[in-house]
Amino acid sequence: MLFAIIIGGLIGYAFGKFPGFLIGAAIGAFLLNLLKRRLIGKLQSIQSGFIESVFAVMGALCKADGVVSRDEIQMAEAMFVRFRLNEDQKAKAKAAFNRGKEPEFDLEAELNRFLQASGRQPAFLQMFLQVQVSAVAADGKVHPAEHEMLVRIARGLGLPESQVDQLEAMLRGAHTHRAGAGQPSSADQLSDAYKVLGVSSSASDEELKKAYRKLMSENHPDKLAGRGLPESMREMAEERTREISHAYDVIKEARKKSA
Repeated sequence: MLFAIIIGGLIGYAFGKFPGFLIGAAIGAFLLNLLKRRLIGKLQSIQSGFIESVFAVMGALCKADGVVSRDEIQMAEAMFVRFRLNEDQKAKAKAAFNRGKEPEFDLEAELNRFLQASGRQPAFLQMFLQVQVSAVAADGKVHPAEHEMLVRIARGLGLPESQVDQLEAMLRGAHTHRAGAGQPSSADQLSDAYKVLGVSSSASDEELKKAYRKLMSENHPDKLAGRGLPESMREMAEERTREISHAYDVIKEARKKSA
């Protein structure tokens, strides 16, 4: 802020000496504050849109098999707690979830609204999809009808179908990791680790490291927060980076043993 005031003051001084300096400094401060207010307003708009679209699509996803079960409703309520929503946000999220369950709900239109609000930032789109995968697979499983809708959601966001496979693999890895089975003890676990990093098993060590660093950079919680990710979803962003790191460790350990 001080820099902007000084620059404005120097420009003013060039035209009107000391009085011009004061006027220029005042204009610089005003424009900076205006920019900050607009930036804050934009971030708040993204955050509000993120939460409402997340729960609207979640409602549609839970209805994918024809009925929303009590377990799925409890899952949505658990998400309210996980995202640390205040009472106003909970009310909006609940209304959005119910809206998503309606037969006339337009999934593509909702996804398009989110695309516009998020600026189509890849990490945001992936986080949105991650929330949906986590929501329908709290038990570590994704049913066929849910998988089909997840693919539809991915396509609506302009993401490849492989993103769904990647996130489902990440989810399985998270459950295995939490269960204490952190070592690469099975072919399935190693296969999932490659899916998480988005590389094939034939990738070189350098290609593997490059993919890992790219994912970690794109999904850094602080970077996402600066782009408008709600603070309430920081935990999920941190969880994603942990699973990316875990997948990388699984592959490195497997390669070390086979060397």
